[in-house]
Amino acid sequence: MPTLSNDELAARCAAVELLLLDVDGVLTDGVLAIDDLGVETKHFFVRDGSAIAAWRQSGKRAAILSGRFAPVVDRRAAELGIAPVVQGAGEKGAAFRKLLGELELEPRQVCFVGDDLPDLPVLEAVGLAACPADAAAEVRAVAHLVTQAPGGRGAVREVIEAIFQHRGEWEAVVERYRRPSEVASVEEGKGGGPRGEAH
Repeated sequence: MPTLSNDELAARCAAVELLLLDVDGVLTDGVLAIDDLGVETKHFFVRDGSAIAAWRQSGKRAAILSGRFAPVVDRRAAELGIAPVVQGAGEKGAAFRKLLGELELEPRQVCFVGDDLPDLPVLEAVGLAACPADAAAEVRAVAHLVTQAPGGRGAVREVIEAIFQHRGEWEAVVERYRRPSEVASVEEGKGGGPRGEAH
């Protein structure tokens, strides 16, 4: 993991406009459950969803970049107002560059959370590279932020909280949840806002 001063990490966090997430091993624990009909299911962690909702509530964008394709990912993304959703990305570096052009963003404005070797081209390009505790060693070596939580068990929540903390915004996020009427309900889909996750 690159050694950054607190000020350097804070500067990288301050620049983030897009939270870009891998799915398997990041939003999930990486275990694939496929039934006899070939239908793939995934387990998502509700506290990751709460954090993504808070991120969207702050006016920031979230997107998905995954090498696999599963309909359940589109459904979960719609619930949380995550868009765009790029699945089946054979070469993530190229898909990332295309995404930057579509969203008119610079690499320094992106935080990417990945966990395995196919994520390296993106992790090495973005302003803030993050990974779960159980990511591949090569991924941990290039990440600016390595969470204590494993993938699918709060790693995304930890990354989002760290960004808010370094921006001095975390207490405001917590305060919004102390006043539930100020937590917006979500419209599903690309144009929607965040939805608070029920616990």
